[in-house]
Amino acid sequence: QVQLVESGGGLVQTGGSLRLSCAASGGTFSSYAMGWFRQAPGKGREFVAAVSRSAGYVSYADSVKGRFTIFRDNAKNTVTLQMNSLKPEDTALYYCAARGGPIVTTGELYGYWGQGTQVTVSS
Repeated sequence: QVQLVESGGGLVQTGGSLRLSCAASGGTFSSYAMGWFRQAPGKGREFVAAVSRSAGYVSYADSVKGRFTIFRDNAKNTVTLQMNSLKPEDTALYYCAARGGPIVTTGELYGYWGQGTQVTVSS
């Protein structure tokens, strides 16, 4: 079992930036593909970004391409989501997730989840 803890959420104005971090423990971090998902009130869970175990592959939702960047540090057991040019529609609870296989965009295929960190973008 791997435990995931997100941090870095907060309140920013439109156009601002935030950096979310996910720290993993209790497992071999390099064995997991890592993903970020988000969920706004009244909406379903949405894929944001993912990075492969070796960091050789990344995937982004169309809604965040060009604005968000995902990267990982296997030596420190962390995965980061750098969010730039934030918009009010980015407001959501952001979750870090892990799975022991290739990166995918379907949340049901991720077996481990963090508790979430809130991102709020004001107009």
